[in-house]
Amino acid sequence: MVSILACCANGSGTSLMMKMTLEKVVKSLDIKLSKQHHCSLSEGKNTAVNYDIVLCPLNFVDMFKDAEAKGVHVVGLKNVLSQKEMEEKLLATGVNLK
Repeated sequence: MVSILACCANGSGTSLMMKMTLEKVVKSLDIKLSKQHHCSLSEGKNTAVNYDIVLCPLNFVDMFKDAEAKGVHVVGLKNVLSQKEMEEKLLATGVNLK
């Protein structure tokens, strides 16, 4: 099982859209989630180490360097509504999604 966090600047718009896209991806790829959450960058930076994967817009990837150093996979998305992009990038992490 995998845990996934979706983050954006304020934690209400973009991260919610990422979470909705993630729900489609979870169904499509039959991902076994232990938990998922969406939040602001400030909350995400503090809690990222509690997740296996962090999703965020491409321009925020650098904000999660500390989490990456601790083994968290940070996935930057160009189009947060693209199911295809999210599927490809989640599979590319190498994390066991089942």
